[in-house]
Amino acid sequence: MSILSQLNSPVLYLICGGIILFVALVCVLFLVRAYRAGLAIGMDKTKMKRTITSSATFAVLPSVGILLGVIALSGSLGTPWPWLRLSVIGALHYETSVADAAAQAVGIGHLSGAAMTAKAFSTIALLMSVCIMWGMVFATFFTKKYTKKLSGSQSAEGGKKSGIAGFGDMAMTAMFIGLISAYIGSYLGDFISNGGLFSFGGSWLPLAVVAVSALAMAGFLWLKEKKKMDWVDNFSIAGSMLVGMVAAIFLGKL
Repeated sequence: MSILSQLNSPVLYLICGGIILFVALVCVLFLVRAYRAGLAIGMDKTKMKRTITSSATFAVLPSVGILLGVIALSGSLGTPWPWLRLSVIGALHYETSVADAAAQAVGIGHLSGAAMTAKAFSTIALLMSVCIMWGMVFATFFTKKYTKKLSGSQSAEGGKKSGIAGFGDMAMTAMFIGLISAYIGSYLGDFISNGGLFSFGGSWLPLAVVAVSALAMAGFLWLKEKKKMDWVDNFSIAGSMLVGMVAAIFLGKL
């Protein structure tokens, strides 16, 4: 039996599916309790139902990006594990980047189902889990204290973000820029080392896809800021990913 057959075995589907079902039931429980709490404090029932419907509607397209992530990772890690990671606590940019980095660290190169081994999968799965668990740990012990500081800094400035709130925004932005820069830097290094524009290899493809995705994101931002179409903000990441993937398919045929 191949490693991918084992990673797609009914046992793994049962284990991962059971965890996802439990989390889904918890979400439904909180939804029902929140709805009842809203009725108890006198909120309008029609407005609450409209909010639930609109929230569910706007969650559909962004979730397409998550589905694409599951499909992309399933070729090398099987379907149950990516399904679990991206359904419960994982983030698409995190799961794919950490899985790829772990695959290179164990010596199988980029993620590949043909090169995957049981040892490599165990290392990748362990790294994906350990690296992301600290959000839960810190939230458990420090969220209450952080919320108090956040509320204090906002009230001190009349509701504007300042102090710890402003630092949090800047830290997240800096971290995201650093992550993107590391990827682009590695792609640019491969491109230059393989001959640059005079190369007939495929090292230019990641840079081309990055450029197309960036243009797509710029288009969404233009619609939001210039045309006041705030609703596109919910779809910008998933939309940019879809555009980038389509571009990768067409450019890859060149």
